[in-house]
Amino acid sequence: MGRLSGRAAIVTGGAKGIGRHYSRALAAERFGKIDVLVNNAALFAPLQETKCTEIDGELWDKVMAVNLRGPFLMVKHVAPHMIAQGYGKIINIGSGTAFRGIPWMLHYVTSKGGIMAFTRALARELGEHGIRVNTLAPGFTLSDTVMRENPGHVETARERAVQSRSLRRDEHPQDLLGALVFLASAESDFVTGQTLAVDGGNVNT
Repeated sequence: MGRLSGRAAIVTGGAKGIGRHYSRALAAERFGKIDVLVNNAALFAPLQETKCTEIDGELWDKVMAVNLRGPFLMVKHVAPHMIAQGYGKIINIGSGTAFRGIPWMLHYVTSKGGIMAFTRALARELGEHGIRVNTLAPGFTLSDTVMRENPGHVETARERAVQSRSLRRDEHPQDLLGALVFLASAESDFVTGQTLAVDGGNVNT
């Protein structure tokens, strides 16, 4: 990964699922500076498809705490380091569901819509400091965590996702890595405030 040589990255939620693949793709971890923040940690895999009238209020709050408050807190504490060095890349992991508005996952979809708004506002605020902020929006991805923790959702969503794509096949974590490295590297230094959908042509941004 020569494009990332000498850069240090933080990946939240990097121990399992898609995050583990992100971590490996960025694997030049050196301390003393922070060049890249990937806000990947999110509550998704264990969520069951639920009607909006039946979503528990505490679960709603938990999803918002992990999926929105978490990225905010990471930025709050990492941005000062990036501001001091006059450069940084913040990559927020969104979801194609925010474009499509899929039913029975209102808490998750709402949180990911918030991530896109978070990216746009943050890009405007931090641009003067040389910090680029973008969203990487995967489609329905067959990560090991969702396959293991929510086979019911996989059964209902998998074929529907494939049929809605221009490239009609399953999406795997490896499909996201090229876009992630691009957004983390100097090659995207004039790209900020954008959402890059990597979903086989499901949504057109």
